Parts: sequence; C-alpha cells; structure tokens
Amino acid sequence: MISLVLFALAGILLGGVIQLVKSGATRFSIGITAVLAVLAVAGGFAWWPSGEA
Repeated sequence: MISLVLFALAGILLGGVIQLVKSGATRFSIGITAVLAVLAVAGGFAWWPSGEA
C-alpha cells in the first residue's frame, strides 16, 4: 500500500518538475523537486511487496 502512495507522490513530483521547467524556474528548485521524485520512486521500490507470505 505504501509503495503505491510513494509512486503516486513521485508522479505528482514529476509533474511539478515539468511545470517548473516550463515556467523557467531556477535550476535549484527543479533539482530539489527532481531529487524528491527519485527518492519517492526508490522508496516505492524498497517497499514493493516481495510476494513472500
């Protein structure tokens, strides 16, 4: 369940990165948002169910 939430958060952050690039934001704010998106994806894969019961 938490992996799905993290993947959804990553998608929202990725959309934020795209909007920041389009609006001409600073590289710092784009970079911070992109790093948070990557961390959310990594966390999603870390909490991915392994299938073991």
